[in-house]
Amino acid sequence: MCDYSLHHVATTPAKVGESLVTTQFEHSITRGFCAVGAPGVAVCIPSGAELSFEREVEQDRLFFFMRRRKMGGRLARFCQIDMDNPNTHHDALEFPNGKIVLLTELAVGQRASVLQLPPTGKERIAKPQQTGDRPMEPRNVF
Repeated sequence: MCDYSLHHVATTPAKVGESLVTTQFEHSITRGFCAVGAPGVAVCIPSGAELSFEREVEQDRLFFFMRRRKMGGRLARFCQIDMDNPNTHHDALEFPNGKIVLLTELAVGQRASVLQLPPTGKERIAKPQQTGDRPMEPRNVF
């Protein structure tokens, strides 16, 4: 959802169709997503959410003289890695080509949209139950 290093930053859950941008959060060494127009609020994305970027995703360079590394695509699935190590960044993106990059390593200013969120138990639709060929009759519950 939101990396441990963002616990001091205001957060909000991701929404389908929301426009996001990669950002460096103020007073933090951590990068992540914020909503376009809300740079101080981290958008928490659940594992399994799918994102679409405007352009091919770029990983920031290690040193100022190196070029940014392209990740090979515009689509990614949010995941968390190294969960057994509590003192490291966990939020990452997995690309269709198998590459995984930590959010904190993404180049700042990249725009993305939330395509879909993973299903939750609340989103299941109950099917009406019927007995035989006869439809259920409404019952007075109160």
